[in-house]
Amino acid sequence: MINILYDHQKFSTQEYGGISRYFATLIQAIKRSPEFEYQLGVLLSNNHYLQNTDEAFHSLKKIIKNPGSIYKLNKLYNQYLLTRNRFDVFHPTYYDTYFIDKLKKPLVVTIHDMTYERLPEYFWAKDPLTKLKRLNIERADKIIAISETTKNDLIKYLNTNPDKIEVVYHGIDFETPLNVTPLKNIPEEYILFVGHRNAYKNFFLFLYAFQQLSIKHPDLKVILTGGGDLDIAELEFIQRLKLSDKILHINASDEELNYLYQQAITFVYPSLHEGFGLPILEAFMSECPIVLSDTECFREIAQDAALYFEPQSVDDLAATLEKVINSNDLRSNLIEAGKKRIQYFPLQKSVDETFEIYKKLV
Repeated sequence: MINILYDHQKFSTQEYGGISRYFATLIQAIKRSPEFEYQLGVLLSNNHYLQNTDEAFHSLKKIIKNPGSIYKLNKLYNQYLLTRNRFDVFHPTYYDTYFIDKLKKPLVVTIHDMTYERLPEYFWAKDPLTKLKRLNIERADKIIAISETTKNDLIKYLNTNPDKIEVVYHGIDFETPLNVTPLKNIPEEYILFVGHRNAYKNFFLFLYAFQQLSIKHPDLKVILTGGGDLDIAELEFIQRLKLSDKILHINASDEELNYLYQQAITFVYPSLHEGFGLPILEAFMSECPIVLSDTECFREIAQDAALYFEPQSVDDLAATLEKVINSNDLRSNLIEAGKKRIQYFPLQKSVDETFEIYKKLV
């Protein structure tokens, strides 16, 4: 059998999150496959998606509560596994380069986006991520790009050899019934915003647009989920716009998030750039109408199953949201289009294409 080593990075730093869920999905698929086996470089983790694995470290996770200590311990364990060299392919879960001078086996790297390279003005100049990512890409035997947009960015910004790049879209399990956990005391009418609110996520432009909408729709609210609690600057901005009683943040589980999608008037995703946009598939699954910024990647993934607005225009975003709010027929049409579009992203196809990459390297 072909043995795949996955490292600890995102399992050490994420309790929930798209990247750790992506790798946990691959691990679950390997457990069902007669052709593959895996090693997971994790001793301690609070990651939600590892709860269904049979590693013993879950009984130990409360021994060390400091996230930095957990990261260091897991990193040492990975260095030990690399030294043993008892695997066929190494697939790290993020871009730490601790393995570069130790690895003797083929390396697969998944590139989730090229946002730092495309929009450097939105990021801290001392952030080492772009350098670490580049070193991973240069060392990689194969690169998984999660969209054609990401592949094109790799070629454009890093002059990456196209022969090294394979496009493998994210997939979603639309055959298994959706797990939904209802939430109490949520607003009757709300717009849903999911995930981080970093500068390139266009959160403040969305708030300006919502301020316009709230004048016409005084009962309309916004629910934010994920991305951590609101920071001081965000709270101050919301107060200045006189929206404090209209913005609610909820730390939702995946099952609760499904419920929030289902009950929302619309899901808005105003980012200036993404590598794929997994929440688009989540919204399709939950039959939630979507409003997206008009970017290459969002057009690639959602096609005609969403409404688009000009990413730098407050007025265009407000007008687009207004259309969705005011038209039951438009919302129904978007939901039906989403049901059709999601058929292009089966989870098994994503897994199978990833496994084929492993096979070619071995």
